[in-house]
Amino acid sequence: MPGQCIAVVSGKGGTGKTSFTAGVGAALALSGKRVLCLDCDIALRNLDLALGLTDQALMDFTDVAQRRCPLEDAAVEHPQLSGLFLLTAPVRPRGHPVTKEEMAALLEEARQHFDYCLLDAPAGLGTGFQLASQDADRAVVVTTAEASSLRDAQHTVMELNRFPAGMLHLVVNRVRRKMLRHMHATIDDAIDRAGLPLIGVIPEDDALPLSLNRGVPLLLASSQGAAAAYRNIARRLQGERVPLLRIK
Repeated sequence: MPGQCIAVVSGKGGTGKTSFTAGVGAALALSGKRVLCLDCDIALRNLDLALGLTDQALMDFTDVAQRRCPLEDAAVEHPQLSGLFLLTAPVRPRGHPVTKEEMAALLEEARQHFDYCLLDAPAGLGTGFQLASQDADRAVVVTTAEASSLRDAQHTVMELNRFPAGMLHLVVNRVRRKMLRHMHATIDDAIDRAGLPLIGVIPEDDALPLSLNRGVPLLLASSQGAAAAYRNIARRLQGERVPLLRIK
């Protein structure tokens, strides 16, 4: 059975999209799945940092898409998380840009080798966003509870109208209960404004920047807070019914 390609997108930067990709990817791998985390953000890549795989990859997704290197050679497996792989982005644009057809072929190959491929799309709705989302099977829109982020999430959803019901999801990230009360906002507001079913709520977690600075994936350093939310979302992506994490 072929794997699934899931585009992780946001209308603006700073929503925690890359941390989400790394965290959910690690959670899926820990559940026994074979997972490829694909960084699509050319020149601004950070997924290697979030996974603790800085400077481990020699080849990038453009090398695979344009047939300079096979996928199995370019994808780097995490030394501590069996089944978790990174396919990084180039540090700068070079040569001809990857075409839609080349990206489609890359994702089809990823489906044959992995249970899940999580595509960390560049922020915004430009060429990189289109490249990451055009041939994905599902998409997750990552937002925060801030009004500007929710508005951008609405715009992002309108660009993803090709996805059928049940294949497009919302994640509200970096949630603090006190902040929600102060803004007179609720998670229901976020769902209503974005117009998407909610697949997860992730709390603000001081353990996340600490693990990032240490170069250790959060799920290897913590089982609470954001780490617990990532595990729950990974279970939902696999079809389980799991209650939303209670924000403390």
